[in-house]
Amino acid sequence: MYAPEEAKETITWQQFEQTDIRVGTIVEVNAFPEARKPAYKLTVDLGPLGIKRSSAQITKHYTPEELVGQQVLCVVNLDKKQIGKYISEVLVTGFEDENRDIVLAQPASKVPNGSKLI
Repeated sequence: MYAPEEAKETITWQQFEQTDIRVGTIVEVNAFPEARKPAYKLTVDLGPLGIKRSSAQITKHYTPEELVGQQVLCVVNLDKKQIGKYISEVLVTGFEDENRDIVLAQPASKVPNGSKLI
């Protein structure tokens, strides 16, 4: 049976405020066959922050066609991460389901691209 991890140790409010989480709209999705685990290459419009790229292991719940136009929550102030020959510029967030497959974290209603999670 699947059991989520225990909560991490408490951090300060100031530590939390250092994480910059913004909403963006997925504008392009491509296959990522070179990835070790099934994944897509995403292009995300973050409004005033520009267009950013990300890799996401979300192939179990989403097809490329249904992802285009969806808004997602992205951590935008992490270092870039190289995945094979691909550079991921933002972290698209989500939750593990009972099978450990990723379900995207998304706003309940459409908001302007680049809006900050507060």
